[in-house]
Amino acid sequence: MDAPALPTDESLMLAWAEGDLRAFETLYARHRNRLYSFLLRQLRDAALADEMFQDVWQRVIAARAGWQPEAAFTTWLFRIAHNRLNDHWRASRHRPAAPGDADERVARMSDSRTPETQLSDFEQRRRLQLAMEQLPDDQRTVLQLRLEQELSLEEIAEITGVGRETVKSRLRYAMDKLRAELNP
Repeated sequence: MDAPALPTDESLMLAWAEGDLRAFETLYARHRNRLYSFLLRQLRDAALADEMFQDVWQRVIAARAGWQPEAAFTTWLFRIAHNRLNDHWRASRHRPAAPGDADERVARMSDSRTPETQLSDFEQRRRLQLAMEQLPDDQRTVLQLRLEQELSLEEIAEITGVGRETVKSRLRYAMDKLRAELNP
């Protein structure tokens, strides 16, 4: 006997708009980790990511009555987050640097591997992180949405407000820059 199909995000959102609180709870549970991870990677500040995470969900709550399934719920949710991030960067006019003690934090993490292995892995991760930080914001955003959130090109295009081909170009340029930086 087949298990019953899980409700889609869109049907949950419509049910919640009609007053079904459990539908919202299910949506929140499905998307909270991915959304928070995306915001934290963009902002690199847990307190700010927490604040923006709450703001995005407040916007979802405020829009529930008028929501229509014109795009996938995930696309709509990340579009809200993307727009909120853009508002934040415009207001602050800068992107914060990685914390000064980032190297020390990672070095203090316990692991059963040898110090040499840890250092090598750390250096590779750090090189990748630094290379990603050097990417223009638009390229870094599409790269993170594609690799970390596993969104389709169409979903990323909807979120960022650009065409599918522009998303492909940004991904290609980002990957080319990362390859050039990591494989001199």
